[in-house]
Amino acid sequence: MKNRIEKDSIGEVAINQNKYFGINTQRALNNFQVRVNSTDLELIKQIAQIKRAAAMANEKLARISPEKSKVIQQAAQEIISGQFDNQFTIPEIQGGAGTSTNMNVNEVIANRGLEILHHQHGEYQYLSPQDDVNAGQSTNDVYPSAGKLTIYLKTQVLEEELLKLIKALQQKGLEFKDVSKIGRTQLQEAVPTTLGNTFNAFADGLKRCLYRLKMNLPAMLELNLGGTAIGTGVNTSKGYQDLLYSQLQKIYQVDAHPAFDLIDGTQNLDSFVQISGSLKALAVTMSKMSHDLRLLSSGPRSGFNEIHLPARQAGSSIMPGKVNPVIPEVVSQIAFQVIGNDTTVTLAAESGELELNAFEPVIFHNLFESIELLKNACQMLTTECIPGIKANKAKCQHDLDKSVETVTKLTPIIGYETASEVVTESLKTGVDVYKLLRKKNLFSNDKETTKKLNEVLN
Repeated sequence: MKNRIEKDSIGEVAINQNKYFGINTQRALNNFQVRVNSTDLELIKQIAQIKRAAAMANEKLARISPEKSKVIQQAAQEIISGQFDNQFTIPEIQGGAGTSTNMNVNEVIANRGLEILHHQHGEYQYLSPQDDVNAGQSTNDVYPSAGKLTIYLKTQVLEEELLKLIKALQQKGLEFKDVSKIGRTQLQEAVPTTLGNTFNAFADGLKRCLYRLKMNLPAMLELNLGGTAIGTGVNTSKGYQDLLYSQLQKIYQVDAHPAFDLIDGTQNLDSFVQISGSLKALAVTMSKMSHDLRLLSSGPRSGFNEIHLPARQAGSSIMPGKVNPVIPEVVSQIAFQVIGNDTTVTLAAESGELELNAFEPVIFHNLFESIELLKNACQMLTTECIPGIKANKAKCQHDLDKSVETVTKLTPIIGYETASEVVTESLKTGVDVYKLLRKKNLFSNDKETTKKLNEVLN
């Protein structure tokens, strides 16, 4: 295996000549023995997009030559198209506030550019990862800006899947609108409702979560790019920021814009806490719905048994015929993970010091995971669970007829105390509350009251 030797201020490192990355990437691979996923490739692509836009801006300002700009843009585009995915294997969780990942992209672009220019990998005197590819940039503005853009793009996909789930629930709400059932509070029988109301409430809760996500997402387009190290814009050329954002807006077709205060935008990460909170709220709402689906389908003989979930797999290695609510179960577990991820994001954002927060890698790791998990949860519910739910109309009506709490709707007519006496007697004797009501002399000769009672009872 042929190696090349690269040097930095710490010393020398041998690198496989066939690799496109360089010394900074190799040191990170040696240092960060963390058993998590490699850096998210979507994040890598957004960093490459920034490099591409920066090369265009720097060329217009004569910071780099047209030839260098051209090969940087070509190499960046090749990364975006996925040609060098195997060159990005640094763990997502890393020290250095993302410097290793930024340099990983810089080095791959530089070495691919050297190939295009007919030079050897590592001959950085012809195209430098720092002086050319990273011109006018710092990890401290490139990495968080790329992270925000990645979150923006990933969340848009999540929103699309969430909307599909909402529509599936609304369809069930329409299908079940005439299925009467007993409503419950604190797991005890309360008042009549319909199964349609239940599913419409599921949908409306998720619609509110979707709205919350949409309201918080624009903050992911407010970038600190152009601020370089701490937000002061050191080492950028005059006019660079305007040209850079102009190029980004063309690339993304969205209003990516600089933060009002780039120093604030570099050190404070509350926008990530905000978007994480929206994801947590969605997770909590989806989990509550999943718990309800499990309860409503429980039994099937000795539980609520008001709905039948589609059978997806055998539920036991010992109990024949048992089927478990596996889709709602996995959705709840996803919610547990997202809630934990939110705690990590909160602690990491709070733990930054002075002009920079060094913990963005773990923030991105957790936010990317939460978005991906919730997207998958929506897809599973939409394709494997909600459309296949069937109502057990007979059981719903049976439980409604047997419930003593249906007498609640009579309290405006007969009074709370009388209604309580009837309920208590029914529970003791087992006699249907409606039979007891008809036996009692409650209505005198008030024809209107009798009419209202019969309307309620029949």
